[in-house]
Amino acid sequence: MPADTGATATLHPPRLAAMFAGSPSAPGTPVHSIQTMRRKAAGHSGPLTKILVANRGEIAIRVFRTSHELAMHTVAIYSFEDRLSAHRQKARTLCSADEAYQVGKGLTPVAAYLAQDDIIRIALEHGVDMIHPGYGFLSENAEFARKVEMAGIAFVGPSPEVIDQLGDKTKARTVALKVGVPVVPGTPGPVDSYVEADSFIKEYGFPVIIKAAMGGGGRGMRVVREQSDFAASFERAVSEAKSAFGDGTVFIERFLERPRHIEVQLLADGEGNTIHLFERDCSVQRRHQKVVEVAPATHLPEEVRQAILADAIKLAKSVGYRNAGTAEFLVDQMGRHYFIEINPRIQVEHTITEEITGIDIVAAQIQIAAGATLPQLGLSQEAITKRGFAIQCRVTTEDAATGFQPDTGKIEVYRSAGGNGVRLDASSGFAGAQITPHYDSLLVKVSVSGTTYEVARRKMLRALVEFRIRGVKTNIPFLFRLLTHDFIDDTPELFKLVQSQNRAQKLLAYLGDLAVNGSSIKGQQGEPGLKDDIVVPVFQNRDDPEGPPLDASLPCEKGWRNIIVEQGPEAFARAVREYPGVLIMDTTWRDAHQSLLATRLRTIDIANIAKETSYALSNAFSLECWGGATFDVAMRFLYEDPWERLRALRKLVPNIPLQALVRGANGVGYTSYPDNAIYDFSKKAVENGLDIFRVFDSLNYIENVSGTLLKLGIDAAKKAGGVVEAAVCYSGDVANPKLTKYTLQYYLDFVDQLVAEGIHILSIKDMAGLLKPEAAKILIGAIREKYPDLPIHVHSHDTAGISTASMLAAAAAGADVIDVAIDSMSGLTSQPPMGAICSALEQTGMGTGIRYADIQALNVYWSQVRMLYGCFEANVRASDSSVFDHEMPGGQYTNLMFQAAQLGLGTQWTEVKKKYIEANDMCGNVIKVTPTSKVVGDFAQWMVSNGFSKQDVLDRAEQLDFPSSVVEFFQGYLGQPVGGFPEPLRTKIIRDKPRIDGRPGTNMVPVDFKKTKAELRSKFGKHITDADVTSYVMYPKVFEEYQNFVEKYGDLSVIPTRYFLGRPDIGEEMHISIEKGKTLIIRLMAVGPVVEGRAQRDVWFEVNGEVRAVSVEDKNSAVETVSREKATSDPGSVGAPMSGVVVEVRVKEGSEIKKGDPVCVMSAMKACSPVSGHIKRVVVHEGDSINQGDLVVEIVH
Repeated sequence: MPADTGATATLHPPRLAAMFAGSPSAPGTPVHSIQTMRRKAAGHSGPLTKILVANRGEIAIRVFRTSHELAMHTVAIYSFEDRLSAHRQKARTLCSADEAYQVGKGLTPVAAYLAQDDIIRIALEHGVDMIHPGYGFLSENAEFARKVEMAGIAFVGPSPEVIDQLGDKTKARTVALKVGVPVVPGTPGPVDSYVEADSFIKEYGFPVIIKAAMGGGGRGMRVVREQSDFAASFERAVSEAKSAFGDGTVFIERFLERPRHIEVQLLADGEGNTIHLFERDCSVQRRHQKVVEVAPATHLPEEVRQAILADAIKLAKSVGYRNAGTAEFLVDQMGRHYFIEINPRIQVEHTITEEITGIDIVAAQIQIAAGATLPQLGLSQEAITKRGFAIQCRVTTEDAATGFQPDTGKIEVYRSAGGNGVRLDASSGFAGAQITPHYDSLLVKVSVSGTTYEVARRKMLRALVEFRIRGVKTNIPFLFRLLTHDFIDDTPELFKLVQSQNRAQKLLAYLGDLAVNGSSIKGQQGEPGLKDDIVVPVFQNRDDPEGPPLDASLPCEKGWRNIIVEQGPEAFARAVREYPGVLIMDTTWRDAHQSLLATRLRTIDIANIAKETSYALSNAFSLECWGGATFDVAMRFLYEDPWERLRALRKLVPNIPLQALVRGANGVGYTSYPDNAIYDFSKKAVENGLDIFRVFDSLNYIENVSGTLLKLGIDAAKKAGGVVEAAVCYSGDVANPKLTKYTLQYYLDFVDQLVAEGIHILSIKDMAGLLKPEAAKILIGAIREKYPDLPIHVHSHDTAGISTASMLAAAAAGADVIDVAIDSMSGLTSQPPMGAICSALEQTGMGTGIRYADIQALNVYWSQVRMLYGCFEANVRASDSSVFDHEMPGGQYTNLMFQAAQLGLGTQWTEVKKKYIEANDMCGNVIKVTPTSKVVGDFAQWMVSNGFSKQDVLDRAEQLDFPSSVVEFFQGYLGQPVGGFPEPLRTKIIRDKPRIDGRPGTNMVPVDFKKTKAELRSKFGKHITDADVTSYVMYPKVFEEYQNFVEKYGDLSVIPTRYFLGRPDIGEEMHISIEKGKTLIIRLMAVGPVVEGRAQRDVWFEVNGEVRAVSVEDKNSAVETVSREKATSDPGSVGAPMSGVVVEVRVKEGSEIKKGDPVCVMSAMKACSPVSGHIKRVVVHEGDSINQGDLVVEIVH
């Protein structure tokens, strides 16, 4: 190096030298200087009493900590946006002299930290002796360093002249070439236009890399592989460099494929002493930005390592380097190294060098800036050794699954890693911290050390697993994957992320909403009727009634399902027909609660008694547990996956057949679907545990039935091992000769058609409870006589109070199976009681094989459940024989009563029933079962709401706006009713809409399941399964709303029902098991006041002893909240590319725009138009805070 660099003279006068004179110290441990300063810290008048850090975040805190160890007072600066940030607070210790001052008032968040004159003003006004620039911002700004020194303040870093020489990469290359250090072939200096690069490209060819001369961190950098891309890439690099660094100067180098990125940590004093602290491997990068660093470099040949270290020292000495710096090199696949640059500042990754050497680099920086020499600090090359390995990962608030979009918001939970060999450097790492879009997304640097690289790697994996960060997304899942790979940009497997489930915080969000707003479950009136745990009763041991009770820890294995599994559906049907008694199907798990409790029964309350049921009802024909309204209600109101319910119950009850109600061509929906959708649904149902399909059509329309689930469905069920039970929907009264539409002959003819389709079992589905005992005797008897080998299954409702007698009559007439419900869930609009039916049949020689004692034990459990769900009970207090007039299905009766109340028609229930009769008559006296019953119900409520009589409707049909379900019915979307549609009413209602006179699904376009799955995964994530796709096909909107709800609140199926429905009390302790061996003990501590102007309340919980808070919208608050419109998938719907503040709007409504033009400038980036066209709407204004995906503009294209 030159003999006189002027470094010491420029930085500090000789008066400072005495501070560092004295006793020697051990290598790497500058005890003498620390002790000297500490002795004087009580009030000495010498220099180095106060240091200002011209930076923010974790590096500011890092410098403060070392400064405190050196007994220095600290000064923080902060922008307005950082006024609550941690680095401002960390500047405060017990010493009252520590201070923090706002900088750059009125400037943008970033510009505030670039306000050189204001920073120096603060330093001078408050007696600052030293300024540490940290990294980024002004750390490589020679002008700032010069101003600091001119103000008589020590700059912790190289001299301004050295910064100027090394800050420009082209100048640094020139220095390297002068001293014989190899560099990557490149242009000899800056390149002003892409034309100037022609000669270089002709000599070296592609690929090349364009680099910003003044930059770093991957900005202003472009790799170009083909001539055709060069001009555009050059312009983008220049533009980005100018935007990021204020200087668009670039140069060009030959691009090395997959080189290793090795950097050397340097320390140099003002007298020319220069040492290295070994190297770091920073090869793991994303878009040229370091993500994971390792020290020392692994698998680097020793001769290459020594050559790199020697060249780094040579370069530093050649420029008279002072203080800490980093020389960076590339090593190609042949082991050749090339100099890139020297970063004249502290590096983000300096921590791992400190871990392997034991040297505090920041302390050395400060002391060298004060005039200390390396020998005075006990630092010589010979004394520095390395111990083991260290790895650093940068945890950022970025979501790798969305292209590393920065996330913003409030950190709700922060639990960090720790333990042996784990070091954390953080700033905003605490619960309650607000992550803004204004600055770098770094949250915490995790550094670990171990005796070997593998030990350190495993320690890092362990540390990452220990983190619990909620409220903002982080890159931790990505880092976890990364630790098993080498490179990022060409390794797509890295993006198969293992996401944290965030279960506890999501549950708290739901419970907090309950605490503030009460239950939002539609149909709930008041609180749950039971606040205690439901007691599972003791069951008698059938093998030893006097011995210990039944052990139901494992489910029963003996039952009718074994025949289906082992011998198939045909053998099962034969066995049912040959059974000497009468079998039962228990509807408690579906139709009973659908009829009584608005289908609101949750899976957890079925599962809690399921294994006991497997024993108690082991001789049951089936358990009806799925299909019907339970499918969509599970998602719509209970926020459960209906497929998961089926799988869970199958596992808990392996011995009893599980049965579902399926609406023919409508599947489990309310409309028609393409044939392949129904076929797919049937196949998946069997695969997920279903045994028996009760298939019906709401109009007894044979094409609807045989055209799908009884032609396609029979084939699918047989291949999958399912049983097909085709249903005749019963209406009218076959014992009443005055009723001439639905006669005995009509039903026998329909049965003939079903039998011809090869069904396994016939079902008589009396959905309204119209089947009287004499009619049951006539109908069942006639079918039995005609088809002696056909199993017959009869279903009814007890709305009129007659179904027990009717079921006994059906059994006597030859029925093989009858439907019942457990006593406490029976009667009224549900099915007849199991206890009464089974007891009566035992005395007739047609016993069911179900023990009375077991029925009573089950009844104890379900009595508690009925009480728990009392908030969903309809006001049905007694039997209602008027059902023989209005013929309303049992399930609809209670639901329609509730709907009428919601529409303000609760006091007109009698009128609703009357209009139901009239609406049915105008529809042609149809079979009424979902979805046709819904049509009639909607029609009736519409008439009552508008005060229309039947004659009003008939007279004004051409002018009236009918409910959509009524219009679609008359169009023919549900099939053709018996006797056809009434005319001219049909024509008047549908007008110019298309009419369908055949089977609706015949000409529908088949579902593209593969495409639909890809679209859903793109929208909701990789967790979407094939079963989810089927749910979406059946209920697109409901499924999407369900997925959004689960994303927000998580899996709520694990919450006990009294907590799911009931507003928690202050101090109430809730035990929620989220999986085997993991129980959350949650206690509501407090509900805060409404936050002024925001309609938000903070709700405080204690979770396993840890205090957590969630912010909840108070829906009853009068504060107006802003809900922004989201962009759609249409290319002309332009959404915000990331969260931020709108700085400038570049377009206005009606203006023309070209593809790629910016529509607005945000604090983080520009939002550009993806298409050309005209601006239809601009929905943002300057100053608006918007989230990623919020609509910015709409473009007509």
